[in-house]
Amino acid sequence: MDDWVEINRDERHIRRERARARELRNTPYYRELFRKGVCHYCGGHFPESELTLDHIVPVARGGRSTRGNLVVCCRACNQAKKFLTPAELLLRRLEAEQGESGE
Repeated sequence: MDDWVEINRDERHIRRERARARELRNTPYYRELFRKGVCHYCGGHFPESELTLDHIVPVARGGRSTRGNLVVCCRACNQAKKFLTPAELLLRRLEAEQGESGE
């Protein structure tokens, strides 16, 4: 599948926001979410060691490290999402399903 998302990376922004995300990960709010162990995207339950923080709007695309843009998710969902927004991920999955069904 062709990548149809254009990304203009700002390395300073990315470094700053990832550092901020590391700080937020240690706050009581996020420690509690990690303790609960529920992936934001698939709803699966995982041990804390298998969970990551994900930026809903990726930092490579201008996203910020704020409570409204950071979610706890499993590694598989985080790796599948990459630099996509959740809506783009859904569209990509729908395209893949249509391609498999021959429509």
